[in-house]
Amino acid sequence: MSGAESHNPQDKKPDGVPPGQGMARGTGGGKRVRVGDALVAQGAITREQLDKALKEQRTAGRMLGEMLVEQGVISSATLVRALAQTLGVPGCILRHGLVDPALLKLIGPDEAIRLKVIPLFKVHDALTVAMAEPQSLPTIDRVRQITGLKVRPVLAIESNIVEYIKKYSGENVDIDAFLTQLAEQDVEVVERESVDEGPAADIDKMVAGSPIINLVNVALLTAVKEKASDIHIEPDKKGTRVRFRKDGVLRDLMRPPPGMHAAIVSRIKVIGKMDIAEKRLPQGGRVRIVADGSEVDLRVSSMPTLLGEKIVVRILDKRNLRVRLEDLGFRIEAMQAFKRILECEHGLALVTGPTGSGKTTTLYSALDLLRSSESNIVTVEDPVEYQMDLVNQIQVSEQIGLSFARALREILRQDPDIIMVGEIRDQETARVAVQAALTGHLVLATLHTNDAPGSVARLNDMGIEPYLLSSAINGAVAQRLARTICTSCATKYFPTEQVLEDAGLAEHAGRPFRKGAGCRQCHDSGFRGRCGVYEVMEITPQLRRMIHHGSATHELREQLGRSGALTLRQEGVLLALEGKTSLEEVLRVTQNDSEADEGAQSGARKEAA
Repeated sequence: MSGAESHNPQDKKPDGVPPGQGMARGTGGGKRVRVGDALVAQGAITREQLDKALKEQRTAGRMLGEMLVEQGVISSATLVRALAQTLGVPGCILRHGLVDPALLKLIGPDEAIRLKVIPLFKVHDALTVAMAEPQSLPTIDRVRQITGLKVRPVLAIESNIVEYIKKYSGENVDIDAFLTQLAEQDVEVVERESVDEGPAADIDKMVAGSPIINLVNVALLTAVKEKASDIHIEPDKKGTRVRFRKDGVLRDLMRPPPGMHAAIVSRIKVIGKMDIAEKRLPQGGRVRIVADGSEVDLRVSSMPTLLGEKIVVRILDKRNLRVRLEDLGFRIEAMQAFKRILECEHGLALVTGPTGSGKTTTLYSALDLLRSSESNIVTVEDPVEYQMDLVNQIQVSEQIGLSFARALREILRQDPDIIMVGEIRDQETARVAVQAALTGHLVLATLHTNDAPGSVARLNDMGIEPYLLSSAINGAVAQRLARTICTSCATKYFPTEQVLEDAGLAEHAGRPFRKGAGCRQCHDSGFRGRCGVYEVMEITPQLRRMIHHGSATHELREQLGRSGALTLRQEGVLLALEGKTSLEEVLRVTQNDSEADEGAQSGARKEAA
């Protein structure tokens, strides 16, 4: 598959010509398909863009797909997906870790370039091979004849295949040398942080030359450099799959050869000071490493599964922590309202949202704004993610009986001015937090609710009486994290009528919006980085009276809308109108809040106008 097929009717080739050079032919060898039409059907390009590209193609005499990729209209991944779907075979973008360099010698680099193929991995007697023309039966037969193995074809771009054949065609290329070359620097274990034991004195340095150690190095270094939040090391029937979470989305990092999973798990457990002999029970560990020139905290969790142990490593890199409130993505009106909530001398300020929505970061930003030598700030967290100056941080430890509620009660004897509760999980914690807010302390806490008005019902469900809550609460902020458009591949597009209708912008049909086409810098996703979407509920006298009388959530939401506050979806739509993110991304991250927006789209329309 050298890029895409020609759409010129006069360019039809004889049946003897490989279909990858002309129009793509289905795996059954029957009906030929036009990839340009497939791209339009998938919404990757518009009919107008296709017609324009076809005119340029007739002049330049080049492959349509290659032109669209080079022009930034689509990404390589988009082209591969379209062709794979039309041909009915899997498709992939080659990368380090997906290709086993040792397998190239089965075919030989010269024959691999001639056939436009590269072996990926072998499971038993089946060889998975990336091919430019996966529907070419002569090519598949030739690979089967050379290797003596069953061949499973996978679609890849010809230039991508040639690139990796050249990378791995040197002499004596094996998995050890490959991983050693990738490990540009060692990952050095600095210390193990423990509330009980303190920093360990020994430094566990890597032993050079071990392929397992180098593979773990590659995974950690790549994740740190890519600013990932987590690494997932998962067993599957074909061996091991290593993924990392970036911008809230999991991406494949590598697939180590079969038989290495137990050794990889053991290496991670050694780093995390965990029991490598215990494979039946979940375990947790914590360690500090030096990677990419910076000290990074890792939290390791192991979990037994049907196929083996799964490891998740949480990466806490202080360089990625943005504690200035102005850097989080608040719109000016929302940020001013949040600051007014924080300026109260006492009371309860809540930050709500699902796991991974950035609630703790928002609380740290609030503490950064409030901390001074004149205030005693105490936090109780599980776990303490980042250390802050002028802040006394306590880590919950259920094993020794130090729960949120118990820590809170003890904190009240420490003469605090400001208290931060990592999460209100139960009735006891909620009651102590409300009592602290009523007795002259500013209490910041997180809660799991869909939107800001829902925090009132959640605390009521926990047994907090409405008359107490109405006196204690000062405000609530609901938030989500939306991926921001990659500036390197940003382009204009026209959303569908359904997307505009869901966003409350039906009258904006025909208006261009921004999205990312996908490029190397953003891993062909079209997004790079994230920004916050915030719904701020500042408690007004009217809202306080309604909370006191036990008004329902929808009534609080309606009153909030009448006061001019915007919902999460409306806030996100404004970010899309400003070109920071796409409408589809806003709808994705606020999909659970669509009911909250019924009958409340007028605010966004007024702002958009």
